[in-house]
Order: sequence, then structure tokens, then C-alpha cells
Amino acid sequence: MSRFHMLSEKRILVFISIVLILWGILWEYIPTSCLRVFLPAAGFLMLLFVVLWDLRRKKEQSDFANKICGTVDALMNGGVPENYHPYEDSRLSKVQGKLLQYYDLMQQRKEQSEQDKQMIQELVSDISHQVKTPVANIRMFTGILQQHRLSDEKQAEFLDTMTVQINKLDFLMQSLVKMSRLETGTFSMHMEERSLYHTIAQAVNSIWAKADQKRIRIDVSCDSRAVVKHDVKWTAEALGNILDNAVKYTPEGGSISICVRPWQFYTRIDITDTGIGIAPGHYNDVFRRFYRAEEVAGEEGVGLGLYLARGIITRQKGYVSVKSKVGEGSTFSVFLLQ
Repeated sequence: MSRFHMLSEKRILVFISIVLILWGILWEYIPTSCLRVFLPAAGFLMLLFVVLWDLRRKKEQSDFANKICGTVDALMNGGVPENYHPYEDSRLSKVQGKLLQYYDLMQQRKEQSEQDKQMIQELVSDISHQVKTPVANIRMFTGILQQHRLSDEKQAEFLDTMTVQINKLDFLMQSLVKMSRLETGTFSMHMEERSLYHTIAQAVNSIWAKADQKRIRIDVSCDSRAVVKHDVKWTAEALGNILDNAVKYTPEGGSISICVRPWQFYTRIDITDTGIGIAPGHYNDVFRRFYRAEEVAGEEGVGLGLYLARGIITRQKGYVSVKSKVGEGSTFSVFLLQ
């Protein structure tokens, strides 16, 4: 409704009030014979005025509804309504403004839905690619064992190879389950004030055997009294993934150091290796899901370790960063909120 329409309603009320007052006055001072002529005429005029006013209101309501319908039609066609005046203080503009806000919100949700759909398609494609090789190898060796007579030694060799492929599949499935739980938020964080030293010890124990096989020295500098609010299980998982990555890409005889120190509002954990390093242009890439650099394509792994590590730390209101020099090693810094 327009401001003019609101004023018209006020004028009508004033008019009716004046008529009623005059009616009372005339009733007292005008002869009855005159009133018999005047009052019916006044009543008729008042009735006519009210009818005309009601017709006008209905027309304005119809115009209002038509304009709203026009606005909805324009939005449904992906356009902007022609009769929209955002700075006009009227009911029509307010309703149109709300409809536009709702339209923008629906567009954002549509775009998010399309992004989620694209992400799911990429995820399915990535999983299919990761599973294809071990499944093909298992199928091939199974066929050979079924169709050929092999020596016990050769059979044992093939079975060992199949076991390795099965272990790869098992590792991939476990990683995918963790990734799914992380992305959907179905796992719960148990944030407690716990010893960071013992959490780091758990992470180191998970990669100690691999490091020992490559004669990689591991040094830890952490105050045994250091206490930080964190989820022990998931933080150990994140640190273990970073350490596993360090062991994987550090040559035999190299070293890995873990240094814990206060850092502003955080506790900082630096994990430094003497590995192959990362080019600056790939600092963000290494945290992407299923990312594998060309130079490490021959190494074991599915490209989920660092992705999971960052996700776990982020959900504890911390963050992970990396600095590196190609050929000299990398430092992954984990920041846990104090």
C-alpha cells in the first residue's frame, strides 16, 4: 500500500467523524421537516462514499497482488523486477525486498548444492582410480594361481604380493572412512587438558618401525609437563600422518625433529625433516584430498594423510602450515590453541 492510500484512510475516518458530529448538531437545531430531507441525502452520500472507497481499496489490493506476482515471475525467470524501488518506504518495496533476499539465498544454496554434487563426483572418480590398481593386481594374480601350476615358492611370492595389495585396499578403506567421518562431522572431539608429550609419543610410536628400517633418526624436544587442551586420539592421528609423510619422503640415514614451544595464543609443534622438500607453488596442494606430486608417484600412499591432518587440527580451532626448500627438507608447523 502507498503512503497516499494510508492518508486516504485517515481522511475517510475524519470525514465520517465530522458527518456524525454534524448529524448530532443538526438533530438538535434543525426542524424535523428539514431533517427528513437532509438526513436521507446525507446518508446516501456517505454510503456512496464508502462504496467508492471500498472499490478503490480493492483495486489497490489487486494492483499490489499483481505487482508481487510480477516480481515472483521475474525472479523465476532469473531477472530483476522492473517496478522494484529499493529505497522507497512502502509495503510493496518491503515485500519485494524480502522476496529478493529469499531469491538470493536460494541461489546461494543452489550453487552450494552444485558444488557439493561436483565434489561427490570428483570423490567417486578419485576413489575409483585409487581402487582400480590393487583390485586389478589381485584379480590378475588370482587368475594365475587358478589357471597355472606353480611351485610352492612362486605361489608364496604371488600370495605375498596379493597380501600387499589387500593391505593397500584396507588402508585406503580406513582412510576413506576417516575422511568421511571428518567431512560429515560424525566423529566427536573429546577436548581435554592432557599431556602433549604423551600424545606426541603415540604419534612417534606409529611410525617408529618405518623410520628404523630407513635408519632415520627422530629427535623430540618437548617439555614432559606441557599440557594443552586437545583430543588425544585425533591429534595423535594428525601428527602421525605428518610424521608418516616425513618418513616416506626422507632418504635413508636422514633425520626428523619434533620441537614444541609456546607461540602467542597457541602451542606450536614443528616437525622438520631432511627429505626431498616441496616447491613453494605446491604448499597448498599437499593438503588437498588425493593430491600426489608427479615426483612421488612411485611411493606408497593415497594422498589423504595431510588432508586428514589439517582437517583434524582445524576442527580443534588450530591450523597447520608448511615451509620447505626443494632438496633440503620441509617443516610442518601445527598450532594448537592454548
